[in-house]
Amino acid sequence: MTSERLGVAVHGLDTSGVVDGLVADAVASRIAAKDPGLWGPDAEPEASIRLGWTDLHKTSRPLLAEIEALLAELRAEGLDRIVLAGMGGSSLAPEVITATAGVELTVLDTTDPGAVRRALRDRLDRTVLVVSSKSGSTVETDSQRRVFEAAFTEAGIDAASRMVAVTDPGSGLAEYAEQAGYRRLFLADPNVGGRYSALTAFGLVPSGLAGADIAALLDGADSVAADLALDDAANPALVLGAALGGSGRDKVAIAEAGSGIAGFADWAEQLIAESTGKLGTGVLPIATSGAGDPDVRRPAADVLAAFLGEAPEGVEPAVGVTGSLGAQFLLWEYATAVAGRLLRINPFDQPDVESAKKAARGLLDAPPEPEAPAFVENGVEVRGSAGLLDGVDSLAGALGALLDRLDADGYLAVMAYLDREGADAALADVRVPLVRRTGRPTTFGWGPRFLHSTGQYHKGGPAQGVFLQVTGAPEVDVAIPDRPFTFGELISAQAAGDAQVLAEHERPVLRLHLTDRATGVETLKGLLR
Repeated sequence: MTSERLGVAVHGLDTSGVVDGLVADAVASRIAAKDPGLWGPDAEPEASIRLGWTDLHKTSRPLLAEIEALLAELRAEGLDRIVLAGMGGSSLAPEVITATAGVELTVLDTTDPGAVRRALRDRLDRTVLVVSSKSGSTVETDSQRRVFEAAFTEAGIDAASRMVAVTDPGSGLAEYAEQAGYRRLFLADPNVGGRYSALTAFGLVPSGLAGADIAALLDGADSVAADLALDDAANPALVLGAALGGSGRDKVAIAEAGSGIAGFADWAEQLIAESTGKLGTGVLPIATSGAGDPDVRRPAADVLAAFLGEAPEGVEPAVGVTGSLGAQFLLWEYATAVAGRLLRINPFDQPDVESAKKAARGLLDAPPEPEAPAFVENGVEVRGSAGLLDGVDSLAGALGALLDRLDADGYLAVMAYLDREGADAALADVRVPLVRRTGRPTTFGWGPRFLHSTGQYHKGGPAQGVFLQVTGAPEVDVAIPDRPFTFGELISAQAAGDAQVLAEHERPVLRLHLTDRATGVETLKGLLR
């Protein structure tokens, strides 16, 4: 069996025996048949209600006409700016879809006050807000909804006429949207988990309203669905799944290499990390800067390089994956489910995500006395988990103390609770120099966005990580209507809660707080390069 539309080429890695085992166990056809027993008895209850993604290329078709009709209404009224309030699975797929299509979508998946203020100030008179949450209770999305409703009302705009909700049937958001008279309520398939929801209403509604060709996405997935369901050694999903979960390498560095698909690594990062990072095992995905990135050009011995497009010559072990965006969504979902079986974990739960949320809520409900920094240097307040900063009195020494905890099989995670699209964005440039400096895989995540992605792996995966958290004082805070906390207080609690849970899991954490963001970012760029 071959597919002209989708290809997975593996270089320098022999997983044929693993693939043969998957074929013998009829794994591909059993996934397509929604067999919840593939991942063991403990996973069966969750898996039985999480396999709807396998046929979304068919079941999501009725959405197309509804989205097209709403788009025509909005355009007729001059409403051409779509803002998406959503986190994790509710935002990452639309971000990839619209970036690849070259259409504008404002993705608001942060609680940083600066980012919120910028989104509110940009063409509010032409804006429609898509409020997207599977549970309907996500604190970030609820806060974003509240502040936009207030802004519309203050501007003399009927807020409900500018609001579109995407959620699961029976959620609190569904009830609220109906009572408030939202312009449209889209109910998604409840039998699909958030990170597998690219081709549900969560991926299609905001992308379609922004102007992307969402029918082509479903067509792309439909064109390969039969191939991915075959129990055949040439099945691309089995080949990729074996490379991810059966190669002996527990880290995968993902690069876009001339595929024409933009931002896919961030989507795949959530899919793989949240699906596999639990029970002390998993595959760490690394979203890289491209084919020249050191994590893919010269991968460490425990890293598999994965390219969207053809793998460059001389990079081994590596896998090259070609195909349209819709086909790739379905391929990587299948492959991740296959990897979960090989790793003997449940790829559909996320047991450690809630811990950081609970810690943040606790800090908001009962704010503790501010923790004094160990020391302050150039406006950067320095704190660390127990024992990390003993005898340390400089920024350089603090970073050295953290990196000294980095083992030969470890990774460094930089976690920036800042504005990823504003002036703070330049901080992301430190990832590649840190890879070169440490010789170890390095991830960079924007908080609280990554809490719905790699946050699960950080706590539930192997205890290999060392963690550098960066926070910053907001220039201007933003109130959240009818809530006793501001966006600035919320993001601060989320960062503190994350650090608290990591420390409870005995992960070393260095916390740097920038009292002046512009100066602090420049200081850190100089320090971390």
